[in-house]
Amino acid sequence: MTHQGPFMTIDEIANLPYRPCVGIMLINPRGHVFVGQRLDRDSDAWQMPQGGVDPGENTRSAALRELEEETGIPPNLVSIETETTGLIPYDLPVELVPHIWKGRYRGQEQKWFLMRFHGQDSQINLQTAHPEFSAWKWVPPADLVAGIVPFKRAVYERVLAEFASHL
Repeated sequence: MTHQGPFMTIDEIANLPYRPCVGIMLINPRGHVFVGQRLDRDSDAWQMPQGGVDPGENTRSAALRELEEETGIPPNLVSIETETTGLIPYDLPVELVPHIWKGRYRGQEQKWFLMRFHGQDSQINLQTAHPEFSAWKWVPPADLVAGIVPFKRAVYERVLAEFASHL
């Protein structure tokens, strides 16, 4: 029973599943992290590439596909260094739930991958078939969390902690 209207109760939201998702922490040779500015937000909403896992797709394939879809970076320009041991969930702010993913999910459960970028900055192309970012930049890991939308900060802190020995 999903409620499709503009308002959902806390109980309706609590009963929703999480959307299966992957996240990518892409680092350049200097150890800085790729972040993109979302096209669909008014404020300064920066984030690392992420996206849903298609039915029948494994998380590793999904991560490589999402990276290319969002940044134009093909799999041959990256190497996967490690991944989170488990899934990291986050809940959307209650007021966003009815408007994102047609109100079917309360948030996302994400498998994160640390990837090293072996290409040149000129090979990054945000003008993909379905653009998600309007701009991008490399940021030092220490500056990553401060620029992220508040409801994702705890996720980013966990990802940084899990990948710390590789950064």
